[in-house]
Amino acid sequence: MKVEQLFSCHGISEDRKVSLATLSFQGHAMYWWTSLEKERRINHEPPIQYWNELRSALRRRHIPPYYDRELMDKLQRLKQGSSSVEEYRQSMELLMMRAGIREEERTTISRFQSGLNLEIRDKVELLPYRDLNELVQLCSRVEHQLTRKPFRKDSTPSYSKSFKKEGHSSLPYPKEEKEKEKEKENSSFKAPSKESKSSEIKCFKCLGRGHIASQCPTKKTMVLKAQDHYSSLDEATSSSSCSEEEAIDSEEEILPCEGDLLLVRRLLNNQSSEIDQSQRENLFQTKCKVLESTCSLIVDSGSTSNCCSTRLVDKLALTTKPHPKPYKMQWINEERGVVVNQQASIPISIGNYKENVLCDIVPLEVSHVLLGRPWQFDKHIIHDGLTNKISFQHLGKKFVWCPLSPSQVNEDQLKLKAKKDDEEKSKNKNKKKRKEKKNFSFEDKGLGSKEP
Repeated sequence: MKVEQLFSCHGISEDRKVSLATLSFQGHAMYWWTSLEKERRINHEPPIQYWNELRSALRRRHIPPYYDRELMDKLQRLKQGSSSVEEYRQSMELLMMRAGIREEERTTISRFQSGLNLEIRDKVELLPYRDLNELVQLCSRVEHQLTRKPFRKDSTPSYSKSFKKEGHSSLPYPKEEKEKEKEKENSSFKAPSKESKSSEIKCFKCLGRGHIASQCPTKKTMVLKAQDHYSSLDEATSSSSCSEEEAIDSEEEILPCEGDLLLVRRLLNNQSSEIDQSQRENLFQTKCKVLESTCSLIVDSGSTSNCCSTRLVDKLALTTKPHPKPYKMQWINEERGVVVNQQASIPISIGNYKENVLCDIVPLEVSHVLLGRPWQFDKHIIHDGLTNKISFQHLGKKFVWCPLSPSQVNEDQLKLKAKKDDEEKSKNKNKKKRKEKKNFSFEDKGLGSKEP
């Protein structure tokens, strides 16, 4: 429509309309026009020279054959609904124009009336009108009246009841004021009874008084525990605890590795005859794998660095590197400090947890590996003081390390003590043999010197 308006405004002749219209083609429309001209040349057909031919070609290309039928269906099903009268008229005229429908005005009026809302149509049918424009104006006025707020009859007070039949005007205001004062006095006397009754009501949710559980202003949840104990939790904390429980369900508990320890370490034989199985006086101790060898591991928050034993590094021939900031450790040997100037990357694995931990190499005797504050800080560990379990996240997965029981720790210490005694016995035997062999060699040399 806009193109035809431009043609009529500028007075474009019929032989120039096609060339001017195709100049505005871009993108896919331009490709379509060039391919159409090429096909017509190949098929020896005359080129498109007139605007009507181009318009029919565009219609065949871009408008499906069922488009007219869909427009007719939309026009037949068109209703006013939630739209205004003017919007409903514009929609109907647009569909009629696109479908190319030309009909008498009375048919259009009947079509317009059938789609109106029922409350507007019932009132308009009683009013006279001559054409479609007058009908639309009447419908708009009725719609405006319906949208206005209804007039309240009770808004203006009527004083007819205040006059008696005898003609004398009696003022009701003193009586009304007396009645109101009586009601206030009665309510003032009744108020304490209501407060006393409400004070006796007890809420089973927050254990407060004056309201019931369904009207409780505090959003708390009561959690019953053993031995008639209870605790209150807010909804946010209860929901967070539920989410934590769901997260705990998906976590992995890692038990200590099995097998005898790799190295013999010095032991403090201060175990009592009866071993307490609780974790109250037990450090977190477990077993880990270092290059397929079982080693002891302690997690201690009192250490300011991650440490590994020099014996472990020597036994497994681990690669070392210089410490970037050497320091002197005094708590191992009180007489003279030990200079820590070497580090090693320890490949620790416990279950599915595998990681290389950078540790300082020290003459450690209490354990093969000691994870201190640096490892705990990096892993954001959570230590359960009751169960002595350590939970943390590694590579997006939650792990829970379970400690060795005191009996298991004692059993390992006994095994290590026995192994240490065997090693000391074998060392003493080897020393004795070497000494005897040395003495025997000296005697042979002395005998040899006396021969002629």
